[in-house]
Amino acid sequence: MSIKVVSFRRGRKTQNLQQAVLRIDNVKNREEAKNYIGKKVEVTFSKTSIKGVITRAHGDNGRVVARFRRGLPGQAITKDVKSL
Repeated sequence: MSIKVVSFRRGRKTQNLQQAVLRIDNVKNREEAKNYIGKKVEVTFSKTSIKGVITRAHGDNGRVVARFRRGLPGQAITKDVKSL
């Protein structure tokens, strides 16, 4: 199972760096995405890691929203996310 950061949760003129939209392989609809709510995730960088929790489904294509303790840097987009 591969989880990747797709985007930040955003509006037209703002983006929230503490919330990210994640894509999970083999999850194709909203009902399957709801099974992952409450799971802990972690984005690792060379020296640090940022932990978060999947909070809700995002749309009907199986994407989920994860809330992180700290804001993610821009380099986090397309990074792999580790499930804890």
